[in-house]
Amino acid sequence: MAEVKLFRTWSSPFALRIVWALKFKDVPYDTIFEDLANKSPSLLQYNPVHKKVPVLVHNGKSVSESFVILEYIEETWKHNPFLSEDPYDRATARFWAKFGDEKVLPSILEAFMSEGKEQEEGIVKAKENLKYLEEELKGKKFFGGERIGFADIALGWLADYEGVFQEVTSIKLIAEDEFPLLSEWKRTFADAPIIKENWPPRDKLVTKFQGYREANLLKKLGT
Repeated sequence: MAEVKLFRTWSSPFALRIVWALKFKDVPYDTIFEDLANKSPSLLQYNPVHKKVPVLVHNGKSVSESFVILEYIEETWKHNPFLSEDPYDRATARFWAKFGDEKVLPSILEAFMSEGKEQEEGIVKAKENLKYLEEELKGKKFFGGERIGFADIALGWLADYEGVFQEVTSIKLIAEDEFPLLSEWKRTFADAPIIKENWPPRDKLVTKFQGYREANLLKKLGT
């Protein structure tokens, strides 16, 4: 049995980051899929504070929160690094990773989980945030330069989940004419073998997020 265990759900983009990182480092691990509606005693034991995934367990010690786990993986298995040795480049990568979670993702979810005027406002916010990513990609193949790095792993969910949102809502946020660099990055990142081999099934994602959206809209109607 592997000395590394990953507690995750099949659809979590945050857990997917850890899958990619472990694959890049060629670290063997066991996967424990969680049902968050019926959390296992092990998950509650290893993450008693947040009680959520992802959780990495290495030699019996647990690490929680996706960015913290990524840093732990990078520092523990130093081959195939995804953070630069340059302090400024490392800081920049962390900045864009955080920007993705604190600005890009919430604005896209605002557009996805609403309709009418609220959705229009969410689309505007999302595109404003995406423009910063477009600008950051100028002259680069990846956010990490010529190879996939920390920020790419952190933002990688965009390469597939944005398309899922489009299938559900018929709204395309990252259009080729408006975001040519980001569109190319999406294709290049998604086609990297380790990335491509580990996407969740698209049809299942569409069904799951369709359910999220419908439940959220019904909840709003009831308030």
